[in-house]
Amino acid sequence: MGRTCLVVDDSRVVRKAARRMLENLGFAVNEAEDGAVALAACQRSLPDVVLLDWNMPVMDGLTFLKAARAAFGPDHPTVILCTTEAALDRIVEALGAGAQEYVMKPFDESILQSKLVQVGALPEPA
Repeated sequence: MGRTCLVVDDSRVVRKAARRMLENLGFAVNEAEDGAVALAACQRSLPDVVLLDWNMPVMDGLTFLKAARAAFGPDHPTVILCTTEAALDRIVEALGAGAQEYVMKPFDESILQSKLVQVGALPEPA
């Protein structure tokens, strides 16, 4: 079974771009448009990695993160928060809530790959 990733973002354009990058890196990808849809998807089939937007309607990334950690434990799935939030206190808050890593938007495939390597979701490139 290959690696799986759930891309959670209210922007369809961002989801499609992230999907393309992740598929290039060997992931099977599912998408969710908000935290509530993402939580339901995780209950059906827990992905290896969640690429999580912070600011979304219905259920934001931080609320999803807290609910996922309560439901599935502190280590799974690996959560990488994607955000335009550059403020250090917001990043510290996300890491404190259980995100393993964060990536600033906009990001490209090489940035995403390095974050996935950092959290152990991908091997070091040869």
